[in-house]
Amino acid sequence: MAVRTAVRAAVVPAVGAPLEVTGIELPEPGPGQVRVRLAAAGVCHSDLSLSNGTMRVPLPAVLGHEGAGTVVAVGEGVTRVAPGDAVVLNWAPSCGACHACSLGEVWLCANALAGAANLHARRADDGTDLHPGLNVAAFAEETVVSASCLLPAPEGIPLTEAALLGCAVLTGYGAVHHSAKVREGETVAVFGAGGVGLATLQAARIAGASRIVAVDVSPEKEELARAAGATDYLLASDTTAREIRALTGKQGVDVAVECVGRATTIRTAWESTRRGGRTTVVGIGGKDQQVTFNALEIFHWGRTLSGCVYGNADPARDLPVLAEHARAGRLDLGALVTERIALDGIPAAFENMLAGKGGRALVVF
Repeated sequence: MAVRTAVRAAVVPAVGAPLEVTGIELPEPGPGQVRVRLAAAGVCHSDLSLSNGTMRVPLPAVLGHEGAGTVVAVGEGVTRVAPGDAVVLNWAPSCGACHACSLGEVWLCANALAGAANLHARRADDGTDLHPGLNVAAFAEETVVSASCLLPAPEGIPLTEAALLGCAVLTGYGAVHHSAKVREGETVAVFGAGGVGLATLQAARIAGASRIVAVDVSPEKEELARAAGATDYLLASDTTAREIRALTGKQGVDVAVECVGRATTIRTAWESTRRGGRTTVVGIGGKDQQVTFNALEIFHWGRTLSGCVYGNADPARDLPVLAEHARAGRLDLGALVTERIALDGIPAAFENMLAGKGGRALVVF
């Protein structure tokens, strides 16, 4: 009988059902697979979207896609990592062979989630098969992943903070530097000051933006936003676009980054930019969130509206860049974390996200 490892994990049993922290059993890593002991995992809004059905994945599942840890064991044929190596999880590894990859757009890889079907965790109590929510199942003390889902953890950065590089920081940094391509001296508005929004604010500061306006529904986030680089802070309202134009000589900002995923926020972000401005949408909204424009305003304003997947980032290329910013003090990873929790704290972290509270909650094992 195959040897299996028993660990604790946060499992979502069905769409809309409460998360259950329970025992699961992991198989020994097979060919091309690696077992990783997690040091930390960030609680991302995408995990909430998976649990409530906004994004569809096979269930029941172990969620969590932003994490870092240490390699415990490797399967046959794995040479890129060895037991004892510190690694960052990459939930969307590119295949290098599909059409998107051939264009250099690895963040749109058609096969990024293909490896998930080969992982075979199961509940310890009843033997139910479990799926990894986004390839890596980081809401667990240990996980088994494809070797392609691992990147070397950067030296000089604690693993608990390195976990944030796997999603929030890559997404926020990429939204600014790869999607919107913010230039020094430009003005930027960031909608949403959660974990990704705070990373976006830091990225705008690193890019040399002259004015950075943070917008959120919560007055309690102003201190966090200003510490991340915001020069101005606005509470979201029906007059937000007008207020942003007033701050920028009635022109509007050069760039708006939407980190919420709501139709009204996307529309407001677009209206907040100047004529010819650029809006990048990072937030993941549901299919019921319809954004409308009329043909004349699209012509008149000449604005650009674009989606942004995983920060339009190449993790293998961008992780060392982010690590250098962190080591140099330009990027403060710890400032993104407003709560350090155990596995049992994930449901409460989901509730805080729904209520618009805090930055990044970090599960520390």
